[in-house]
Amino acid sequence: MAQRLMCRRLGLADAAAAETLYAELVGDEPIDIGRFSSILDHSGSTIWGAERDGQVVAMVTLHLLPNVTQGGRPYGLIENVVTLRAHQGSGAGRAVMQAAIDHAWAENAYKIMLLTGQDTGVKGFYERLGFRADQKFGMQLRRVPPRRVAQ
Repeated sequence: MAQRLMCRRLGLADAAAAETLYAELVGDEPIDIGRFSSILDHSGSTIWGAERDGQVVAMVTLHLLPNVTQGGRPYGLIENVVTLRAHQGSGAGRAVMQAAIDHAWAENAYKIMLLTGQDTGVKGFYERLGFRADQKFGMQLRRVPPRRVAQ
């Protein structure tokens, strides 16, 4: 019987688990796991993990950014959401996203933003968590081409 899912902030001791998850997210694209500690040390940034049976099976990065408008309340930016394929559909992704959302609200963020690929098939996942795509346009300017989604 599987243990209950537990969400927690990841730390430096979780670098190997994070590397496995990043590899699942980006495929053959190179990973600089040395930057993991930089994110952990960055003010306002947290990496949340979902753990089951002692294994980190999902994670998300949340950046809380300072702001001048909205009474000076910060806003959140979510990045690098990933769940191990073997655990997709198990609630791990939802749990880790909820942990990040709860943390952003506890830190008085006035909104949380994220971008997701149009061809990833996960838009509905984010909509079920309350995210909406009908209020603003998400745009980006890239120096490198986007990665291809494994089919």
